[in-house]
Amino acid sequence: MIRFEDVSVTYAEGTAPALAGVDLTVEEGELCLLVGPSGVGKSTLLNAVCGLVPHFTGGTLRGRVTVAGRDTRTHPPRDLADVVGTVGQDPLAHFVTDTVEDELAYGMESLGMAPDVMRRRVEETLDLLGLADLRDRPLATLSGGQQQRVAIGSVLTPHPRVLVLDEPTSALDPAAAEEVLAVLQRLVHDLGTTVLMAEHRLERVVQYADRVLLLPAPGGAPVLGDPAAVLARSPVRPPVVALGRLAGWEPPPLSVRDARRRAGALRERLDGLRPAPVREPGAGQAPLLDVRGLAVRRGRAEVLRGVRLAVGPGETVALMGRNGAGKSTLLRTLVGMHAPAAGSVTLAGGVVPHRAKPAELLRHAGLVPQDPRDLLFAETVGGECAAADADAGAAPGTCRALVTRLLPDVREDAHPRDLSEGQRLVLALAVVLTAAPPVLLLDEPTRGLDYAAKERLAAVLRELAAQGHCVVLATHDVELAADVAHRVVVLAEGEVVADGPTPEVVVGSPSFAPQVAKVLAPGPWLTVGQVAGALGREGAP
Repeated sequence: MIRFEDVSVTYAEGTAPALAGVDLTVEEGELCLLVGPSGVGKSTLLNAVCGLVPHFTGGTLRGRVTVAGRDTRTHPPRDLADVVGTVGQDPLAHFVTDTVEDELAYGMESLGMAPDVMRRRVEETLDLLGLADLRDRPLATLSGGQQQRVAIGSVLTPHPRVLVLDEPTSALDPAAAEEVLAVLQRLVHDLGTTVLMAEHRLERVVQYADRVLLLPAPGGAPVLGDPAAVLARSPVRPPVVALGRLAGWEPPPLSVRDARRRAGALRERLDGLRPAPVREPGAGQAPLLDVRGLAVRRGRAEVLRGVRLAVGPGETVALMGRNGAGKSTLLRTLVGMHAPAAGSVTLAGGVVPHRAKPAELLRHAGLVPQDPRDLLFAETVGGECAAADADAGAAPGTCRALVTRLLPDVREDAHPRDLSEGQRLVLALAVVLTAAPPVLLLDEPTRGLDYAAKERLAAVLRELAAQGHCVVLATHDVELAADVAHRVVVLAEGEVVADGPTPEVVVGSPSFAPQVAKVLAPGPWLTVGQVAGALGREGAP
């Protein structure tokens, strides 16, 4: 169905090919998972399938890419629209209309489908993706995860033979991600749809893949094969595979179910052991962030109500909950973007965010939003870093050092728009961190980041907490929450429904429990690092 014949792609500004030596076939009715570290060319490969490379991205395409027999060199995206449906990392860039129902119908209108067929398929897709209650909503009012589901639905309605998906679950809560993946499974098994999907959150998707395509390094030759065999040699791997390698299980398990069946001996070794104690935030200190009885309205809708939250120096709090629960609204309110309808928000020193001047607020709180482009305005990465240093009064090179630490391969002269979603996020994060505000707010900070980049981000967040900053991050990444958060606060319908120590909250929730907790239940283990540390101590003299 999809054929690459000795394909390489080199962009005009590139000194080396973004993609090289790709020669492979993705069969009809196959779910093929594309994996690899950030910046190795995954988005380039996907864009070559739908014709965006080279027709819109520029650069030089060598070799041949065919989809259902059509050569993408001679068929631009409009000539592939009836065969290939594509959803990129940024759902907002995908939208053409203003409302959910119109967006689902637009692709079929463009292909000239009959009105009765369009109506039936819109209804089917609304039900498949749990969007029926949102059908009349303006797209701009949806949460990031809701927008992602609409973007996926809009390419499903024309019933393409091939689906190309770039990070389809990155903005979805665990339950919504399961729903989307169930739909993809149904399309593959019942309708014979071919799915080529890139995803960094492998713990969610790898067990559904028929084959895995690994891009190991920039310009490196790809490896296509059985998921377990490929992941055994992959530099990126989900926690359950990493746990299997630690325990010596061959081949490594791909799902929690497989791992639990093999974990008996490991649970016996860990019996009586406990994770290494975590540095606890200082107790009894005045909070850096104090929220009392907060209510926020957007139009007629009450998005938040009765929210209470106090975060002290050195404390990291993960905000979790389904899409649309109010997490992003809460973070924006904490930096003054929404005025409370009731209650109050106070930062250290008595600063009230929605009344503070931007220059004053910058010294107290910083927000990295879901869409990092909101913070980026310069023509190059170097320009962004220089501006961040100047705004924060930091030593020249401070911001650039943060970018290099988190994502070493980002070029100084690269334009922010040419970066991947994960690279742009790292740049925006470095811009905010340069000012080192006492309160750091992050909205889905791991979108587009591979496991190595996530580990580097987690290390930075731990250092900031150790220095006395408080960190509040809204995330659907249960593995990140288990790794860095002291507390987890769960929102539902704009209200706090759980607030407690991370182990208590996440282990008690089937949705929010990390893979290691599910495999080693009822033990106290949350991460592979905790298990490795305990086994190391067990073997110490």
